Amino acid sequence: EPIQERFFRPHFLQAPGDLTVQEGKLCRMDCKASTPLRVSGLPTPDLSWQLNGRPIRPDSSHKMLVRENGVHSLIIEPVTARDAGIYTCIASNRAGENTFSLELIVAAKEVHKAPVFIEKLQNTGVTEGFPVRLECRISGEPSPQIFWKKENESLTYNTDRVSMHQDNYGYICLLIQGATKEDAGWYTVSAKNEAGIVSCTARLDVYTQWQQPPQTTKPKKVRPSASRYAALCDQGLDIKAAFQPEANPVHLTMPSGLVESDDL
Repeated sequence: EPIQERFFRPHFLQAPGDLTVQEGKLCRMDCKASTPLRVSGLPTPDLSWQLNGRPIRPDSSHKMLVRENGVHSLIIEPVTARDAGIYTCIASNRAGENTFSLELIVAAKEVHKAPVFIEKLQNTGVTEGFPVRLECRISGEPSPQIFWKKENESLTYNTDRVSMHQDNYGYICLLIQGATKEDAGWYTVSAKNEAGIVSCTARLDVYTQWQQPPQTTKPKKVRPSASRYAALCDQGLDIKAAFQPEANPVHLTMPSGLVESDDL
């Protein structure tokens, strides 16, 4: 029997398994087919591809390549949701054919959004020995990493007194239990992901027990007085500077009214 008439059904020396590729990325499927015996005159097997039983035709996003070492490649770029399904590679020659199949899963395209502050840190004051929270809210995709700093020193781990917290809604918190004078200073929170980085800084003031925060100082009470000048001076107004030196208004030299203060 002439050797040219002896044919052998092809088989695959190399074949890929199931694949998961992110939408918009490149997908490459490599395989290699041959005949069982390397006999002169045997035809090289032909390869074709199908998706869910339908032939795949080369186009701008689907390419079929053959390398010198006999490896066949199906290249899809960019991958879309329509490319998901069961792929079948068919190797055939005059003696028959052989196939393998795999599933391509197309993962949804990852959305990248740079972090932004929905609520920024606010300057805060606290009485020494009391707890205090430095809070803000951040959004971003994917969820950003959070970094805290006090002045130029990074806060990298939690302690029993100072702890960092974060929830799934973007709320960020630095909690200080029993604030001390050493806790006062500038605090910076930074958020970073693949799309960018943002930072926000605020001041923490710690008051001693006998101190009162500036914003809580009560105004002094002024008793009614016949001297309008005295009342205005008590409010911090320099009335004399508003008059010319030679004016010397006599009617403004009456005794000033009495002042009472909550501090007395």
